Amino acid sequence: MRRSGRLTPSQRRALDELWPTYGIDFKPQILNFDSVFSRAAPRILEIGFGNGDTLVQQAGEDPSRDFLGIEVHDPGIGHCLIAAQKAAITNLRLIAHDAIEVLESQIPSASIHRINVYFPDPWPKKRHHKRRIIQPPFLDLCADRLEPRGSLRIATDWADYAGHIIEVLAQSDRFTCIEQREHDGDKPLDRPMTKFERRGLHHGHRIWDWRFDRIR
Repeated sequence: MRRSGRLTPSQRRALDELWPTYGIDFKPQILNFDSVFSRAAPRILEIGFGNGDTLVQQAGEDPSRDFLGIEVHDPGIGHCLIAAQKAAITNLRLIAHDAIEVLESQIPSASIHRINVYFPDPWPKKRHHKRRIIQPPFLDLCADRLEPRGSLRIATDWADYAGHIIEVLAQSDRFTCIEQREHDGDKPLDRPMTKFERRGLHHGHRIWDWRFDRIR
């Protein structure tokens, strides 16, 4: 669900003034990405981008690709908007809505080159495990939205969630594991270090990274 949180004045101003430039309002209508970005290019989707610093960094470092971020926390969205404007980013758009509904209602089939799910909420209590986003229906939805041989990248710093991810992906016939890394923050898999990763490392957590490619 959309979460407003405590907005700073600059974040509130960014939501008001910069959203028309970078934002895509949620509507149950399939997007035309060539129109949204005014070009044809590979598209990278990041689900739950937090404060957006790493998303803006990726977009700035790879102008040949278009980046789409989904987040529900308004302060993080505001922070991302400010960073995108400061870096003069043009290949980035944001959606402030539930990721599952966006995937179901707005993302065209076979339109995404890569989906990033970095440090999703681990829902550590056992009774809350069903709320974890990495579940079989989510994987099927991602596979349908990825282009052939497109990739799903996942990272977590929770050992229990890592075991869950391994188990759920092993049961999927839509993806194959191309690479898996377990490390101490020194070997991220083709991504910048995130705020949540630094927080996990501070608490003594290890990091797990995966690349899964769509096989059907």
